[in-house]
Amino acid sequence: MKICPTCRKTYADDNLNFCLEDGAILTFASSDPPETVMMSQPRPTDPSTPFASPQNQGIQSSFGNQPAYSMPPAKKSSKAWLWIVGIVGILLLLCGGGFVGLVLIGMQANQNTESNTVSSTNKITSTASPSPSPFTSTTDADVENVDLSFWVKDFSVWGTTEMSGDEFQMAAKQKGYYYVLVAPEDYTTDGKNTRVTLRNVNNADSSLGYGLIFHSAPTPLTKDYAFLIDTKRKRYRVVRHEPSKEVSMVSWTNSSAIKEGAQENVIEAHDKGDSIDLYINGQMVTSIKDQFGHPKGVPGLYSGDGAKIGFKKLEIWK
Repeated sequence: MKICPTCRKTYADDNLNFCLEDGAILTFASSDPPETVMMSQPRPTDPSTPFASPQNQGIQSSFGNQPAYSMPPAKKSSKAWLWIVGIVGILLLLCGGGFVGLVLIGMQANQNTESNTVSSTNKITSTASPSPSPFTSTTDADVENVDLSFWVKDFSVWGTTEMSGDEFQMAAKQKGYYYVLVAPEDYTTDGKNTRVTLRNVNNADSSLGYGLIFHSAPTPLTKDYAFLIDTKRKRYRVVRHEPSKEVSMVSWTNSSAIKEGAQENVIEAHDKGDSIDLYINGQMVTSIKDQFGHPKGVPGLYSGDGAKIGFKKLEIWK
């Protein structure tokens, strides 16, 4: 039996994947008590340590949680898939073939057990001396722009989105959580350079940071990199994502390249094949080995700790 995590309606057909009432992804019902949606607050700890606690990594999504239950034997096929195909077709027609935003997440950050998920062999902390960014040499014809106006959602349980002039603004709805949006497969960052202009609208605190997702699987936070900054403290970090897990690659590092407060900053990721150079306002601040990126991955945006972040000019070029 399957159950809708949103409206709690149950379905006897185990081959049905979507709720016919609200479109949420169905999960297998369990005799165990349901998983809690909200996580307990993390213990006080050093805010400079990236999160990683397995016991507090309940993944939350506007499409519903999917606990790792074993799959039952296959049953006779259902014609419910015809409803799903019809709904998807209508959505594509309404969007005119444009952007279909995939939204995931709020994962609560427990900040004091990085060693539980990140071994020393997986950490990459190589840094480079500041050097000019080649982005100034690109022309309009070279650059592929992602239209962020299509990313605005009427409602999300986990985050807020809106357009303010030419600026796309997004925020997680709670402290200790982050909110991520990624582009569809049309916008690949593989073998290319990616950049975005951002600002911390209210100069708010954010222990998680905010910034650029790149080389992401089309399903958010299953396989990607995130280049994040904190303008209030003038620091940056780099993480990667696995399902239900955020793994630190470069810990919080201070940088004079960051413009503080609510000023605009431009951050970039340059794919060099086996490595990725990361820039802030035209200065290369660090480089990581490309070991975990998704082939033909897509770009995205990340906002943590409830800070409202304004983004514009999400661009890809080669």
